[in-house]
Amino acid sequence: MSGLVTGDAVVLGLQPARLPSRALAVLIDLVVVWAVYLLITLGLAVATASLDEAAMTAVSIASFLLVLVGAPIAVETLSHGRSLGKLACGLRVVRDDGGPVRFRHALVRGAMGVVEILMTFGVVACVSSLVSERGRRLGDVFAGTLVVRERIPAARALAVPPPPPWLVGRFTGVDLSAVPEALWLEIRQYLTRSRELDPVVGRRLAERLADELVARTGTPPPAGVPADAYLAGVVAERQARDARRAFAPGAGGGAGPTGVGAPAGAGGVPPMGTFPVAAPPVMAPPVVTPPVVAPAVAEPVVVDPVVESGARPTGFAPPA
Repeated sequence: MSGLVTGDAVVLGLQPARLPSRALAVLIDLVVVWAVYLLITLGLAVATASLDEAAMTAVSIASFLLVLVGAPIAVETLSHGRSLGKLACGLRVVRDDGGPVRFRHALVRGAMGVVEILMTFGVVACVSSLVSERGRRLGDVFAGTLVVRERIPAARALAVPPPPPWLVGRFTGVDLSAVPEALWLEIRQYLTRSRELDPVVGRRLAERLADELVARTGTPPPAGVPADAYLAGVVAERQARDARRAFAPGAGGGAGPTGVGAPAGAGGVPPMGTFPVAAPPVMAPPVVTPPVVAPAVAEPVVVDPVVESGARPTGFAPPA
């Protein structure tokens, strides 16, 4: 990988194209260009048969420059560095900072390509590509460009070997929240490639990773358990926890037609032939609150002295 630094100080990891793939792309381009040039030359020879020798020479030179030099420059400019051969081989021409090429870059590459490829039959281009650290020919050096690979084959995913059967379920109580992802990646890479390592080197690496894992989890391995088996058991426990969280009934299952989740079968999937049925709502009995009655207040009784004595009222007060 080549570390290219962009104008925004961003490092790009690009894989430069090497001589075999570049040579195949150039060969495809040359076959197409020469086929088009021969067809155009035959057509011009028939069309300019009545012209003199000087005119035919000028037409042939113009067709050579336009087809063998101008056409590749135009195609590389319009396609942003992907000619027909490069497109077939998964290559692309980019600037030194990783950006797309422009007309001036394609012009310098095309002009130098006449000398490197056409006039020397590709010898100069092959030598410069072999000498260059990033596989660049002289045209790339003068133009400030680089040919990179766009299609990189995906790495084959290797499965983590399972732990010994007697270790399954022994680490259910281990706290794995403090283990960083970088350490998990190192452990997985070790477990997938442990058989390819030297036994002594592999044992030392396993012991170092086990010590780091113990420092993060606070749980040492059981007595007599090797470091590699301890790592495999802890990784299996983490994978089991991730699987339980992923396939839990409420992790991502949607509601059924009635708005109530379906009963979960194995892995949170409802069993075949069953349909979610909504439970009838439970109605609570109404709560009756007795009315609050204010206590009665006794009104004062006014006693008339006349009525109390039994005398009839006369409407006037008796003399003293």
